[in-house]
Amino acid sequence: MSLVKSPRMTKEKVSANERNRRLAHGAVTDDGRERIRAAHLRHGFYAQDEEVAMRALGEDPAQFQELLEGLWETYIPTDTAQEGLVIRLARATWLMNRADRMQEGYAVRQAEGISSGRQDRLHAQMMRLKMTEERLQRLAQSVATPHYVTPREDLEKMKCLHGEGVLKDMGEIALALFCELQAPGTDEDGIDGFEKARRMVQQAKEIFGIGRSQETEPDIGANPNEPLEEGRDARYPSITAAGWEARERPRQLLENILMRQVETCIEQRKAILKESLKGPSPYERAAEIAPTHPNARLMRRMQDSNFREVRRLTNMLLKLKRYERKMGGVSRDVLEK
Repeated sequence: MSLVKSPRMTKEKVSANERNRRLAHGAVTDDGRERIRAAHLRHGFYAQDEEVAMRALGEDPAQFQELLEGLWETYIPTDTAQEGLVIRLARATWLMNRADRMQEGYAVRQAEGISSGRQDRLHAQMMRLKMTEERLQRLAQSVATPHYVTPREDLEKMKCLHGEGVLKDMGEIALALFCELQAPGTDEDGIDGFEKARRMVQQAKEIFGIGRSQETEPDIGANPNEPLEEGRDARYPSITAAGWEARERPRQLLENILMRQVETCIEQRKAILKESLKGPSPYERAAEIAPTHPNARLMRRMQDSNFREVRRLTNMLLKLKRYERKMGGVSRDVLEK
């Protein structure tokens, strides 16, 4: 049993409710619309300070006025309480839209920063590929010479490329082939035994102050008076014709590997250039502007809070309207009786 007594409907109250019901429609005259515009001033929601704040945030007060008028015509408030709820609903809706603009504005700023950095990153990738392509091209040209023997310079270049990982799995194979094509007796450091002996002799002469011209210095490991066998190379007398023939297959394989890697670098540069001209895909852009900033969760809570406020105010207005219609129906029943 309710402790609150239901109001007794009299003929005077029924007549008053009926008159109010006839007057409960949206503003149709200029004076009525002016009253709507002035309503928010009575309730203090759209004073001059509020307009200044909106303009400082880059918002248009006229758009808030349009929102308020649209909600006013939708719910058609008939008393002060309903007017306050409609104005409050407009305010909550505006704040909810502002939270959306905050997130979108930060995403735009983040996307612009990433776009400028993206061009620099792609340009750096193309430059690295171009440099790698030139180094591989020089190595391929060196390997393409007849009777190729790996010099120390080429071995160092290949070690650098392999260390950088630009050739991936093929780098290990290419490095092994370069080592295989070294002169007989060459160590892993790329210096053969003859060269080490020459350096030791030179260091000894420098230590003891012995000066001998290069013309009178004996050539260790090579006899200039000995005639060369057919198919041999005077630069590498220790390699026989059969040895050169056995070295030809790994040399060709190494040349093919280097040329293929040059073509791969060219293809990758073209692909990156096309990507830079086309721009990021929607999926790439979505991944770049993911809300990783510290205030992302706070902005999301603000948005959810404003949405709940809009839902509560809308439910209250709908309940008041249903109650008003119900009371209007009761009034008509009493009059008919």
